Amino acid sequence: MPNKVITSYWEGGYRCRIPVRGFEIIADEPVDEGGTDAGPAPTDLFLAALASCFTMAIYHAARKREIELTDLEVRTIGHYEGLRYDEIKVEVVSSHPREELETFVERATTWCYVSNTLNSEVKLEYVIAQAQD
Repeated sequence: MPNKVITSYWEGGYRCRIPVRGFEIIADEPVDEGGTDAGPAPTDLFLAALASCFTMAIYHAARKREIELTDLEVRTIGHYEGLRYDEIKVEVVSSHPREELETFVERATTWCYVSNTLNSEVKLEYVIAQAQD
């Protein structure tokens, strides 16, 4: 799979515009934290990325067994410790039988890119690139 590049453009204050495949995400901080509340905070987007990816992975596991989960919900609950989350809980909610859901969750943990990334040692590198004229 090729590298994925996402670019965030600062628009003043804490507001950023992030174009992604023809979509546009606005990220900002809440007013009480100095932003204008024009969009979700980066930490919200982080938890949303995990919740949405895990939802899709569970859907994929169920689809492989030709089962439709009509009321599937995935919640992510992040506990702050200083300037990071030290604990994140992923809750799966559905009226589908628990035993089968457990199988789907187990399979989803191997297919979810976001949780796989969080569960591994990721090399994070910071570089300064030259601005283009």
